Amino acid sequence: MMEEDDLQQMTAMARQASFVTRDLSSCAPVHSGKRRSSEVVRGYEKVPRKMARTEEKEVIHLLPIKDKSGVIPQSVERVIEKQPDDEEEEEEEAADGQEELENEEELASSVALTAEEREKLRVEKIRERKLHIAGLGSAIVSDPYSNVKRLKELRGMLMEADPCVAVTVRKLVMVSLMEIFKDISPTYRIRPLTPEEKATKVKKETQQLREFEEGLVSQYKFYLEDLEQTIKDWKQKKKKRSQAVGFQSYRGLAEVAVRCLCELLLALPHFNFHNNIIVVLVPLMNDSCKQVSNMCCDAIRKLFQQDRMGGASLAVVRVISGLVKNLNFNVRPEVLRTLLSLRIKEVEMKKDLEDTAPKKKFMNNKEKKKNLSRMQRKWKKAEEKLEKELLEAEASESNEKKIKVHTETLNIVFLIFFRILKKAQKSSLLPAVLEGLAKFAHLINLEFFDDLLNVLQNLIQSGDLTNRESLHCIQTVFTILSGQGDVLNMDPLTFYSQLYRMLPQLHSGAPNDDIIIVLQCLDAMLIRRKKQVTLQRAMAFIKRLSMLSLHVLPNASVGVLAANRAILHAFPKCDFLLDTEVQGSGFYLPELDEPEHCNAQNTALWELHTLQRHFHPVVRRLAAHLSQGAPSEGSAALSVDLSRRSPSELFNVYRVKDMTFNPPVAPPASKKKDRFVGGAMLLDAELQRRAERALSNNEEAELDFNPPNTHLLKV
Repeated sequence: MMEEDDLQQMTAMARQASFVTRDLSSCAPVHSGKRRSSEVVRGYEKVPRKMARTEEKEVIHLLPIKDKSGVIPQSVERVIEKQPDDEEEEEEEAADGQEELENEEELASSVALTAEEREKLRVEKIRERKLHIAGLGSAIVSDPYSNVKRLKELRGMLMEADPCVAVTVRKLVMVSLMEIFKDISPTYRIRPLTPEEKATKVKKETQQLREFEEGLVSQYKFYLEDLEQTIKDWKQKKKKRSQAVGFQSYRGLAEVAVRCLCELLLALPHFNFHNNIIVVLVPLMNDSCKQVSNMCCDAIRKLFQQDRMGGASLAVVRVISGLVKNLNFNVRPEVLRTLLSLRIKEVEMKKDLEDTAPKKKFMNNKEKKKNLSRMQRKWKKAEEKLEKELLEAEASESNEKKIKVHTETLNIVFLIFFRILKKAQKSSLLPAVLEGLAKFAHLINLEFFDDLLNVLQNLIQSGDLTNRESLHCIQTVFTILSGQGDVLNMDPLTFYSQLYRMLPQLHSGAPNDDIIIVLQCLDAMLIRRKKQVTLQRAMAFIKRLSMLSLHVLPNASVGVLAANRAILHAFPKCDFLLDTEVQGSGFYLPELDEPEHCNAQNTALWELHTLQRHFHPVVRRLAAHLSQGAPSEGSAALSVDLSRRSPSELFNVYRVKDMTFNPPVAPPASKKKDRFVGGAMLLDAELQRRAERALSNNEEAELDFNPPNTHLLKV
């Protein structure tokens, strides 16, 4: 309780205007000297306009009145009325409560039904929803300009609240909206209108088109947000307030949402929000769910294959680079293997040809006046104008832009590869990196060759790589040396020795697919670089490849023998390996892993004699062809279908699939002898007629085989 003196003091202060208008933040006493009018006004402005509201009345402050005594505040009291926002909130709460009551009533009624009746009710509800979805979809597709607003109604069905059919209906709506957007979306990107364009009066058709584009973009954006939110709810394991969809069903909804995003990524690469789809899908490539990860990787791979200009590929590669860096290289190898589908090789080669090709040079004005007459200058001007128009028609600018985009994409790809080689050499990403380097090695800048060759050599000598990884290192090195690296004056003898050492480790088991990498390496090491390869090295490889062909699968034997044929054609002096009487100094050392010092010239290709009895017909044919010196003409020459194909192509053509023979084995010939069966016929025509006549007569009769003039018939 307050004292009576204190209460009187507070009452007296409240009656004074200075108590209300005083600046409470000031430290000056209440009864100070005379203030200036400006200070009084400034102090009044610092006081809040609104006082605390009471439950029944509200005080509204009006403009104050200023007189000689000072500023007199003015206020009016008004009865409080409820705001419309509060009413709307109450209505929404009431509506939500009513929906909850209806859902509870439906659940209560469904509990009273039997299992068969509940299933019938569910089927009937799904049928009704399907008809409704089909009706909305047909109306939108038939006339999208007039019915674009129905997309909102269809999208509202993504919030289906009936727990019996919520999952099925949401999946149907997702797929239906995806197909509708694929069908009605234009083939260009829709940009927002500027204020000047909105203020300009346009035709009725143009206004209708603008409204359609605006509604389409907004609904497409909301649809993508719904799909993204569905995926986030599944990944973050959120439980919604509404119990219409259980958490176990969210995985199925998320998979459908991912599939819809993948379809839109491939079908609408030119439309709005394409980069947003990429940002959502690329992290899902590294998802723990294998089905979702494979779905996203396949979509990105197809996008790379069908992207001609390179804009979408550049956006994807940028996001992949950021993902690999942010996760500290803890990503799946399949994420990097998708980069192998980039379409960059052909464009870069075309760029090199365009740079070296002579460009068209036009005459300047000084040269025209000096060399041409007035009429000739006039015709020359028209001719140059026409040529410029033709150059524009050929889209030379778009080609330059495409080359620039592909170059930037390739730089980011090599940045990813080099970053992994430098910081994560022992990660599971190394095989994918080496495979990517082997494919794009011919496009690497020349200044990086020395460092890259040193890194690859250290990796091989470390002994931590598998056979396949080592083969990719060797393939990368010789791809570089066969392209721009041919200017480097070096002999990669260690890589030859490494491949020569690895050949006996290959067999017909699971690593049989490594043979195709070996064939590609042999083509780059011996065929393309035949001027830098010694005869001793070539003979050693021919001998070891002949030994390898004995214990691999038939298609691998075909490829290895075809590679031996190519080496024999590149080094004709190796044919004395087919002669058993030629002997040099020393003995052949098959266990030595140095091709230069194994004395391969002192041996012969005895393996060809065994391969001529192989069960595979193509292996037998190639072995017989090589044993006779691999002639290009004559009876021992190969057929066109074998001679014109590379070893890698033959390896793929005769690949064994599903444990079947390729080519199929011919059925065995029949051992029965051909016999002539004439049937019941006699050589004498007269005797045949008499026999038929006798057989047709039912009465028993004796036949007389005497000449016709003495014919007697006894009965």
